[in-house]
Amino acid sequence: MGMTEQAVPAVSAPPDPGAEPPPDGRTRQRPLALRLLARPEVGVFLGAVAVFVFFLIAAPSLRQGGSMATVLYQASTIGIMALPVALLMIGGEFDLSAGVAVVTSALTAAMLSYQLTLNVWTGVVVALVVSVGVGAFNGWVLVKTGLPSFLVTLGTFLILQGVNLAVTKTVTGNVATDDISTMDGFEQARALFASSFDVGGVQVKITVLWWLVFAALATWVLLRTKYGNWIFAVGGNKESARAVGVPVTFTKITLFMLVGFGAWFVGMHQLFSFNTVQSGEGVGQELIYIAAAVIGGCLLTGGHGSAIGPVFGAFMFGMVQQGIVYAGWNPDWFKAFLGVMLLGAVLINLWVQRTATRR
Repeated sequence: MGMTEQAVPAVSAPPDPGAEPPPDGRTRQRPLALRLLARPEVGVFLGAVAVFVFFLIAAPSLRQGGSMATVLYQASTIGIMALPVALLMIGGEFDLSAGVAVVTSALTAAMLSYQLTLNVWTGVVVALVVSVGVGAFNGWVLVKTGLPSFLVTLGTFLILQGVNLAVTKTVTGNVATDDISTMDGFEQARALFASSFDVGGVQVKITVLWWLVFAALATWVLLRTKYGNWIFAVGGNKESARAVGVPVTFTKITLFMLVGFGAWFVGMHQLFSFNTVQSGEGVGQELIYIAAAVIGGCLLTGGHGSAIGPVFGAFMFGMVQQGIVYAGWNPDWFKAFLGVMLLGAVLINLWVQRTATRR
């Protein structure tokens, strides 16, 4: 009778604790170039550099310090408003009333101060309350009704446009406010909102400084605070955000209030720069602010973007707007350039979003 051989199971050696795990496609690190392009501000930065170089070649007069100061000034008046608009878009909403809200703020300060013979700072404070109140109203209606921000803010846009014209005509008998340059407090307010400072013999508007300060503050809020996390969360998926304890209602309303604050600041700059305000202005500017944010990498669907991107987006606007003039071209080309930049930015953002989510 033969002996039956018994199979001995193979014993594998224990894994070396110091050895690296085998590469896994799911955890493979993307190339540095793709990781950089996934940043929302990188694409617009490269675009801004390209536009800058192009107009330096096409319009040699832009190389002068005074010309560049003018470009920065134009960019700052757009950029100050583009920042809160961008935060709102990251939060999943947008505001069509932002352009006329700027004029509403300026009209409120001018007419209240002049008609009641008050110190202009009284008008400035009341205008701030009105502007932030308009933003709060937009946010409150949005969260209470669940209507899209397009419809809510379109209604506010039409209301403000009509009120601006009707109230100004009723109070002043004209379509513009009276000159407030001789009133108490004007020079102090002008120094804060519309003065200039010297840099190497070139006069630079103070709005450029405020623009950079606001951009730094917005970047810090987005990247270093709990409120910044809330903005990204409600823009990505508000129901999921609410489920993990994010105060969605508070975040939405305060984002609209930030747009109101930006409208107040730009409105005060316009008032103290020109001493008077035309009641029919501001229509169409909301699209410029939204376009600057989109070119800066903010998605209309929310949950993606930065505060630095809109800075470069606003700079591109200022460069194109002034570059066309300094190059001696027909200014009508400005809108065409904006359309090309906006469409290009949307396509780039779409490609970046797909690349970032691809495994």
